[in-house]
Amino acid sequence: MTLEILGKQDRTKLKGQLRYAARTKKPVLVMPCLATEYTLPENRPVFENILENLRQVKYLHKVIFGLDAASLEDAMLLRDLIRQYEIKDAFIQWNSGPVFSKIYDELNEAGFGLTEPGKGKNMFLSFGLSLALGSASTALVDADIRSFSRVQLDRLLYPLVVLDFDFSKAFYTRISERKLFGRVTRLMLKPLLTALKRRFVEYKEYKMLGLIDFLIQFKYQLSGEVAFERDLLRKMRFATNWGVEIFTLIEVYRKAAAPAQVEFSDEAFDHKHQIESPTDSSKGLNKMAIDIVTTLMNAIVREEGLEITDTFFRDIATTYQAVAETSIKNYSYLSRFNNLIYDRDHEEFLVKEVFKNSILQAGEILTARSRVAENFLKVVHTFPEFKPFLESGLADAILSIESKLDRSIFEIPQTVSWERVETKIPDIYNKLRIAIKEERAFFEL
Repeated sequence: MTLEILGKQDRTKLKGQLRYAARTKKPVLVMPCLATEYTLPENRPVFENILENLRQVKYLHKVIFGLDAASLEDAMLLRDLIRQYEIKDAFIQWNSGPVFSKIYDELNEAGFGLTEPGKGKNMFLSFGLSLALGSASTALVDADIRSFSRVQLDRLLYPLVVLDFDFSKAFYTRISERKLFGRVTRLMLKPLLTALKRRFVEYKEYKMLGLIDFLIQFKYQLSGEVAFERDLLRKMRFATNWGVEIFTLIEVYRKAAAPAQVEFSDEAFDHKHQIESPTDSSKGLNKMAIDIVTTLMNAIVREEGLEITDTFFRDIATTYQAVAETSIKNYSYLSRFNNLIYDRDHEEFLVKEVFKNSILQAGEILTARSRVAENFLKVVHTFPEFKPFLESGLADAILSIESKLDRSIFEIPQTVSWERVETKIPDIYNKLRIAIKEERAFFEL
């Protein structure tokens, strides 16, 4: 079970409790960002609003700006903005700069495979830096939140810093321009979890229900605003694709003792929206949905032991569509009641033509390799031309690769845990502290 905290606290009391408890907890804020989030004119006001609100936060031990896709000029501009808004105890983790490039090189030489650029690699190193700084609690907030205010950070950290929980996750209502957003959560993930629960109850596969029930109780499973207690953070692995949020919750299910979810904002929450990309599964909501489904099913198959058949994903997709269509009807009523603009036809299109297909495509990805050996055996036993090869052991060779294929089917791109890094590089935190000093000196922060 999770503790659910609603955003109704007295703000003055909230700040006071956080300031007092933060003396020993040393909370760190990690903010991964791209240079475009402050260099592009359309994004700059959003980023400056975040900085203005961070200026008001007095209890943070450090603020880490994990900077990706940035030139030296871009990095210096971020330095100037941090100075302008007087963000205390902040430093820039310039991922392509000489200091942290050296750290990545050392991690890769040790076999940790941090070669793919992106948010997963960025935040993984930021978390290591927070651990090196001795923080007892670390929060992650994205740099594209259009409606950010400092009380949101207060609420996110409160369960850890004041109440001694080990994990905190935000939930909120996604509304922008009088329209409901959070489409992947509303129209894909929530109905899919309901469909999976129905399946597991019907077939009495009760072992699978623990994880599904845990995920269902979160109001917004795909929110990116999370916080971790130190010991939990050391054990966590993180996905490096669009499945990062659901993978994180799965890790929390396995490793956290006391998770909480907090109402991050009691007003409409808004951040950057992804394109839908209905015809291209390599980007947008389409790609996001496929990554989420494969990540979720990976956990159920590998960790919970579910055996999936050729018809499993077709059955799930059919049940999913029925559940999603009922949800759409409810969202249309909700929108009418709250005077929101709602395009029911388009939401139905997303369910039928994007998300249902994403589930089926994820199923194809997850099961295609497992059928290779079976299909190959059928072929070689059908045609007499293969008889001499069968007598020489071809069938045994095919069967010998089956287990290798099974092991490679469900590989989700992910980081190792910092606990694992500590084991292989015992002085890693000392190296990270030296890197922080060098980076702060370079940027004169």
